[in-house]
Amino acid sequence: MENPFLKEYKSDKDDKQLVFEAQSGDKKSLEALILRHQPYIYNIAWKFVRNGKDAEDITQEAIIKVITQLVKFENRSSFRTWAYRIVANHFLMSKRKKGETQVDNFETMAQNLANTPDNVLTEFEQEEQKHLIKEMNYMCMTGMLLCLNRDQRMVFILGETFNADHTIGSQILGISKDNFRKKLSRARNDLYNFMNNKCGLVNKSNPCRCHKKVKFVVDNKIIDSKNLLFNREDFASFRQFIRKDADALMSIIDQKYAELFHELPYKEHFDKKTFMEDIVNDDHIRNIMKLN
Repeated sequence: MENPFLKEYKSDKDDKQLVFEAQSGDKKSLEALILRHQPYIYNIAWKFVRNGKDAEDITQEAIIKVITQLVKFENRSSFRTWAYRIVANHFLMSKRKKGETQVDNFETMAQNLANTPDNVLTEFEQEEQKHLIKEMNYMCMTGMLLCLNRDQRMVFILGETFNADHTIGSQILGISKDNFRKKLSRARNDLYNFMNNKCGLVNKSNPCRCHKKVKFVVDNKIIDSKNLLFNREDFASFRQFIRKDADALMSIIDQKYAELFHELPYKEHFDKKTFMEDIVNDDHIRNIMKLN
């Protein structure tokens, strides 16, 4: 599986063929189209709202919008650009989720980190609890994304995490290339400035270290050591789903900072089949698409 904005399908039917067949009422082609793009859409949603269940909900809502508008698609752009424009717009306009309101600015996050007691671990304890430390690391970084406003967050997820260039990013969001670059630059700078001033992963002179916070967050059940949300063996990382030789859109950001966000988890395994069947077997969808 590769970056959805760069992938060229050679052995399988391409999007254009699947769309044509789906518009003609072919249920299997519609299913194939959904299954191809659903994981990417879900992972954009997961980074956008942080909570897995909320991500599933807005993913399903967005996919239903794509399907119900598929009859209007006229191949004037790539299906991917057209579909992800609908998806991004739905995410931006959807009702704010609970997780988004818990940490919604950098000042609040800085205060929360400052109020979390430190418990220094020995090197042996750090090695022993490395999976919990990594969970804390991922939880903190996804929290940083929520400190961006929704517009900035979407631009950052598309441009930094998925490596969508300014041409694709501007098409998806319906803005100019220059505006996309500016928005991405501001989002990157806001995140970088916070991390450079607070995060020990970026700047070792900073006092905040994930391993110092682990005991408190585990004891207070902020992290469930038996049910990790981010750091699991069955998760890949975004690094595996972006073009390795992608051109950097900005050169002013420290490489370590960019690498950290490329290592955020990518959730491959969720109940895609049931998720998809709930949509294509819906009577309203079947009637609109005249599915065979």
